[in-house]
Amino acid sequence: MHMPYSTPDIAESPQCYDKPTIILHWITAFLVFFQFALGETWSWPAKPVHHLMVVAHLTSGILLTVIMAFRIVWRLTKGRHLSNLLRPMDRVFALGVEYALYALLLAEILLGYLWRWGAGQTMSFFGFLIPSPFTRFPAETVTSIQTLHYWNAWLIMGLAIGHGTAALFHQFVLKDKVLGRMLPQDFLPRQ
Repeated sequence: MHMPYSTPDIAESPQCYDKPTIILHWITAFLVFFQFALGETWSWPAKPVHHLMVVAHLTSGILLTVIMAFRIVWRLTKGRHLSNLLRPMDRVFALGVEYALYALLLAEILLGYLWRWGAGQTMSFFGFLIPSPFTRFPAETVTSIQTLHYWNAWLIMGLAIGHGTAALFHQFVLKDKVLGRMLPQDFLPRQ
């Protein structure tokens, strides 16, 4: 007997996200945590290491820009959508967090470019310098952008950690195997 909103069991359903969606998800997750760690610690070391950390942050930011563009295009065209497998309330929360993370990540990327270029500095992609297309912004504007970039990063981390915690809760407490939808098939135990 099938209940209308019973929790789906991924073992009974071959429905997982497609490989590009899974790859883009985990690359994004890695870059977001890497970016955050760099941004929060780059003031600790002295100049040579500090400079390398800033260049790594900028390079990762440009990579994240490209990954997010691919994610959005893939999601809107060929990416597999599985949110209809969730119960209505879970679906509202899952989609709300997903869309909020997309919006906050895009805002963070934009703020990063505006902060760097607005301060009259170049972006660096593996040491290749990309000059600012803008004239220098007033110092107060640059400070405001920097502050928004900083607090938006913390908001992203809070949502990302909540997102991961919810996936683990579903996997290990509810045992509905939701996490398995976003893992490569090689990570799943053979049934």
